Amino acid sequence: MGQSTNETPASILIIDDHPLLRRGVAQLLELEDDLLLVGDTGEPEVGVHMAGELDPDMILLDLNMPGMDGIQTLKRLREEGYAGRIVMFTVSDHEEDLVAALRGGADGYLLKDMEPEDMVRQLRQVALGRMVVSESLTALLAEALRNQRSQPATPDIHSLTQREREILRELAAGLSNKLIARKLDITEGTVKVHVKHLLKKLNLRSRVEAAVWAVQEGIDR
Repeated sequence: MGQSTNETPASILIIDDHPLLRRGVAQLLELEDDLLLVGDTGEPEVGVHMAGELDPDMILLDLNMPGMDGIQTLKRLREEGYAGRIVMFTVSDHEEDLVAALRGGADGYLLKDMEPEDMVRQLRQVALGRMVVSESLTALLAEALRNQRSQPATPDIHSLTQREREILRELAAGLSNKLIARKLDITEGTVKVHVKHLLKKLNLRSRVEAAVWAVQEGIDR
């Protein structure tokens, strides 16, 4: 490994029922010093067990698998206490799949038809603690939020405290709680509490929704 720093590579687990795809991603990652494949399986149940054993930095999770599908697997992983990054890797560009994944606790949603180098770039973003959504899906997500807002009232930025606004800006930049805590010099627990409050005030159901809304409203600047 030609690492010039003491940074350890980001460890990745793949849960996908297509052996060919798993092998392709494995070969792609072999070429990268900063991304390390630590395990792969086509069985969601096995994947949940491996996540507990290996505690990888991120999991690439297929959406459509026989038995337990990707959304159920995602929820199981979160229920079992897996706190790393989970990125859905799928052929589905359906709005409801995208929204279900992000509400289920996914940190990203990438389409399988992306170019290999683009995928490596996106995985690096995930390793840095950022959220990733395939470019072609961001407009779809914004539209979904407009359609699915449960109250006619538009979220009001003025209902937020100064600190909540700061945190919303960082969310819009795609930063994880850990990175926001580091940047604002507060604890990760404090960030979580602020995120919970701002979501409630804005009537939004996930941090990804908050990020998309903030970008739409120009609050990220």
